[in-house]
Amino acid sequence: MSKMQNLLAIANEVKEKHANFSISEVNDHCVRLAVFTGEYDWHHHPDSDELFIVLEGELLIDFKDKETAVLKANDSLLIPKGTVHRTRSYVRTVNLCVEHKQAETVIIEE
Repeated sequence: MSKMQNLLAIANEVKEKHANFSISEVNDHCVRLAVFTGEYDWHHHPDSDELFIVLEGELLIDFKDKETAVLKANDSLLIPKGTVHRTRSYVRTVNLCVEHKQAETVIIEE
């Protein structure tokens, strides 16, 4: 039997500027909790869609071929597999990410 988790309590324990770790697995997917300020590299996932759900703060998701998405608390966005993107935030942001457990991340060199 699974134990109940309080996501914001877990996030509040994170003191690093960037943390991203799995908190649960659902079938062949994992749910990751990310707490960060700053920006991540441009990348894509060739074999997995990626769902972002913002719990706190503001998450910016940049795309090479369209406008930046601005997600605030309780917003979600599905990134289709193969889509080049990067995440960034100017304030401490807490979000969930759901992706395939074996999702490959391909970093794009600028």
